[in-house]
Amino acid sequence: MTNSSENVFPAIEAALDRINPAILSRSGSVFYSGRAAFSKPSPVYLLGLNPGGDPIEQSSETVASDIHQFRTRSARWSAYADESWQGTSPGTWGMQPRVLHLLRGLDLNPQKVPASNVVFVRSSNELALAAEKASLLASCWPVHQAVIDALDVRAVICFGGTTGRWVRERLGANDKFDQFVETNARGWTSEAHRCPDGRVAVTVTHPGRADWRNPAADPTALVKRSIGGHAL
Repeated sequence: MTNSSENVFPAIEAALDRINPAILSRSGSVFYSGRAAFSKPSPVYLLGLNPGGDPIEQSSETVASDIHQFRTRSARWSAYADESWQGTSPGTWGMQPRVLHLLRGLDLNPQKVPASNVVFVRSSNELALAAEKASLLASCWPVHQAVIDALDVRAVICFGGTTGRWVRERLGANDKFDQFVETNARGWTSEAHRCPDGRVAVTVTHPGRADWRNPAADPTALVKRSIGGHAL
């Protein structure tokens, strides 16, 4: 690291070093942002459920190799803004433009927003992931807790219902205080829950399924309200 402003908080580095060796060799990834996003406080932390793709076809893309890339690639990087998915221009495929829409609405730079998945291991489907829930959360959550504490995160933005439930369980976020119901025929709901320490967990519709760029499905206002008086 060539610039002190790009140095990851020591507690986060220590948590990465303590990841259970049993998952380091498995297909997966850890962070969706570069070191710059983990080098200074952030009001929000973006969390999906787990990396997409095929664990067999992508067996060489291990958790360990992803941690190495995190430590050696450009500090200012975002998988949502700078990575080419499915051979398309960076930031244009699938959920990428939807996540970027949310961050623009919050006036946040994607390269400076910490992002990850609750579980670092890639799976073929959510059912396979659920079968290992306890052990995987035990291996991965200490990293997330280090990020939340070190960066003084005020709102954890959870992509999809399963992510939201798992995060709320870990944070003890049981006080539902706000929601957004889509103004379309399906009426999907995003919810905000308060944690005992004042932080919030905002469970938004999954950007892989809901197009947040459509005003009828946009949870940005809910996220803004949930953060409340915390400066962005």
